[in-house]
Amino acid sequence: MSEELAGKVAIVTGGAAGIGRATVARFVAAGARVVVGDIDAEAGAESIAAYGDSAVFRRVDVADPEQLEALVDVAVRTFGGLDVLCNNAGMSGTMYKTFLDDDLGDFHRVLSVNLLSVMAATRLAARHMADHGGGSIVNVSSIGGIQAGGGVQCYRVSKAAVIHFTKSAAIELARHDIRVNCIAPGNIPTGFLAASATRMRSEVSERFEAAVRESMRADRPLAREGTPEDVAEVAEYFASDRSRYVTGTVLPIDGGITAGKPLRPLPKPDGRVAATTERS
Repeated sequence: MSEELAGKVAIVTGGAAGIGRATVARFVAAGARVVVGDIDAEAGAESIAAYGDSAVFRRVDVADPEQLEALVDVAVRTFGGLDVLCNNAGMSGTMYKTFLDDDLGDFHRVLSVNLLSVMAATRLAARHMADHGGGSIVNVSSIGGIQAGGGVQCYRVSKAAVIHFTKSAAIELARHDIRVNCIAPGNIPTGFLAASATRMRSEVSERFEAAVRESMRADRPLAREGTPEDVAEVAEYFASDRSRYVTGTVLPIDGGITAGKPLRPLPKPDGRVAATTERS
C-alpha cells in the first residue's frame, strides 16, 4: 500500500471497533499517525497495540464537547498537528415494534453521539486546520440517513442531519481549504444492528438481526458482502490529497442499495429464463 497519508496526523472517533478500527488500520498503513478516540478503553488500548508510535488511544465520550477538545489537544501535542478528522463514532437507537410504541427516551443521547459530536469535533478540528493550511474532515453517516424507512427513527434522523451538516460545513469551510465529505455505509457487518435490539431476548435478537440482514441482502444489487475495510478505503481516499478537489460529497458504500432494486430473472413463455426486471 502506498503511503498516501505520510506525514499527516488524523483523529478517528469510535476507532476501537468495526468501521473505525478498519479506518485506523488503513490510515496507519498509509503512513498517518493516528489518535484513536473511543468510549471503550479496553478495546481501544488493544486496538492500537500493533502500531507502536504511530497511534495513541484516548478514552472519550464524544457527546461531551470538552472531551472532544481534549482529543484534538492530544493530536496537536503528541504529533504536532491535525490534518484529518474522521467522525466515525455513533450509536444505534432502540428498536421498538412500531413508532407508536417508541417513547423517544434515547433521543437526546442518540442525537448527542451521532450529530452533536460531529458538529463539535468538526468545529474544533477546523479551528486548527484553518490556521495551518487546511485539512480533510470525513463524516460517517448511513444509508438510513438517505433512505426513509421504518424503525430506529432517532437514528435515522441523526444520520440524515449529519449529511446536511456535511454539505453545509463544506461550503462554510471551503474558504480555509478544508474539505468536508460524508460516507454512508449500508449493510456492513458491525455491532450496530444488534445494539438496536437490546430490548429483545437474545434468541429473538439473533433471529431479528439475521432477518434484517437477509432483507438487506435481497435489496442489494451487488452480490458480494460489504466489509468495514470497504468503508475504510473510501475514508482514506477522502483523507488523502487524491480528493483535493472533492468536498460536500455524500458517497454511499452499500452495494447499490440506494441506487435501486436489483433485477431478477423473468421466465419466457416456454419456461426458460430470459430478461430481467426489478424485484417485486
